[in-house]
Amino acid sequence: MRRWLVAAVLLAVVLALALIVLSRRPLATWTDWLPGSARSNAALTLYGNVDIRQVDLAFDATGRIVELNVEEGDAVAEGQVLARLDQDLYAHAVRLAEARRDAQRSVLEKLEAGSRPEEIEKARADVATLQAVRDNAEAVYRRRSELVTTGAVAQQAFEDARAALGEAEGRLQSARETLALAVAGPRKEEIAQARAQLRADEAALEISRNRYRHTALTAPGPGIVTTRVHEVGAVVLPNSPIYTVALTDKVWIRTYAPETLLGSVQPGMPVEVTTDGGRRYKGWVGYISPTAEFTPKAVETPELRTQLVYRLRVHIDDADAWLRQGMPVTVHLRTPPAKP
Repeated sequence: MRRWLVAAVLLAVVLALALIVLSRRPLATWTDWLPGSARSNAALTLYGNVDIRQVDLAFDATGRIVELNVEEGDAVAEGQVLARLDQDLYAHAVRLAEARRDAQRSVLEKLEAGSRPEEIEKARADVATLQAVRDNAEAVYRRRSELVTTGAVAQQAFEDARAALGEAEGRLQSARETLALAVAGPRKEEIAQARAQLRADEAALEISRNRYRHTALTAPGPGIVTTRVHEVGAVVLPNSPIYTVALTDKVWIRTYAPETLLGSVQPGMPVEVTTDGGRRYKGWVGYISPTAEFTPKAVETPELRTQLVYRLRVHIDDADAWLRQGMPVTVHLRTPPAKP
């Protein structure tokens, strides 16, 4: 009886030691215990979770929500309009910017076209008219300057004639300069200024149009609505989440490989993923982390090195709606044959 008790105690001790070793290697599989040649041809089994990207969708504008088109659990397609803000204010801003652009475009076209022939002819006619006025004022001045010496004309009349001549000459000079400007046309600096102002007005118009477009909230890709945050009538600010959508265009598995198996796993390796419900999916290893998931001690003993794990990303080729965020799965990899 005592021998059986000793044997039972020894067996319990052995099992306890085995459990301790296995607990220190949580991601190791039965293949760790195979010889090197057998391990290289065996299937590796890893355990992980489904990782689906989620995105919080928000307006890049301020306003009152007038439309919410989907509910939690609804499937959405890329570009589908999920919600809208009140667009009246933004539509008016677009029309105002368009009017300012059109007005400035007309100013630029007028400057580039230069003076019209009719404007130049009118300026020439004004010069001719004022030339005649000036010549008549000069004749009056000369007669009165001769008569004032004999007393036939009063001194005041002579002064009036001289002032009239000066005024006529000034008006004639102004008309000549106006004609010269009409012939020369606008300065190139004025045209450049008008062109720059037109570019500024066009940029302001594009900003207004962009703000108007942002009053519609669209799905960035196919997915499932997981959260609806606001309701119709709520006033929201930019970057205030309206929906949370789980994107389904790319589904992968997040798993970890121990340091002892790292040499057997390569990017591009085909894998088979199974769920607890028995569904199977095909995939491939897309990413292996170059660093361990925790910072080891300064000096790693052989026992500590076996505890290092590296994150893997396994892409699923034939993902469907049965794969859910965080679902535990099993990943089966078959390592290539060992090279002779």
